[in-house]
Amino acid sequence: MTAQPLITLDRRDGTARLLEHRGNTLVVSGLGSPTFDVYAAGDSPLNFYLWGAMGGAAMIGLGLALARPDRRVAVITGDGEMLMGLGALATIGSKRPSNLAVIVFDNGVYGETGMQPSHTQNGVDLIRVAGACGIATCLDVRDDRALGDLGARLKNLRGTLFARVLISADEPPR
Repeated sequence: MTAQPLITLDRRDGTARLLEHRGNTLVVSGLGSPTFDVYAAGDSPLNFYLWGAMGGAAMIGLGLALARPDRRVAVITGDGEMLMGLGALATIGSKRPSNLAVIVFDNGVYGETGMQPSHTQNGVDLIRVAGACGIATCLDVRDDRALGDLGARLKNLRGTLFARVLISADEPPR
């Protein structure tokens, strides 16, 4: 199976756009670049940055969503971390919290450890995995219009949401 071509959405700018109108949304950022990017978009006491907890972002986000059903929760992470925590999608799909969004920036590589290919380059389709786990709204974000739509959905989140944002693999961690 050949890998899907990745597009050139800028990871850091995309994160900033998603969080631009976040209101009181709680944000859990995954290990590495997602945490750097969420911080660069504006540090906030509503941000929970994960350091040294690879694979845990989605489960921590689920815990927050269940504990605080009055608040929207957005998990922003990368494909490597999501692949490490695939079981989280099954639990999220089973619980279906109406206030949780899991957003995966997918560049097809493990950026923090040297840009080795991740399994998404070899046919693992995170959107289909999330759907098979029972998450009804699964979005494939490939351009600025779709990124804007995702940002609008986050503002008025009503139902569990999974989104894969395809980005270029030529942008190293920063």
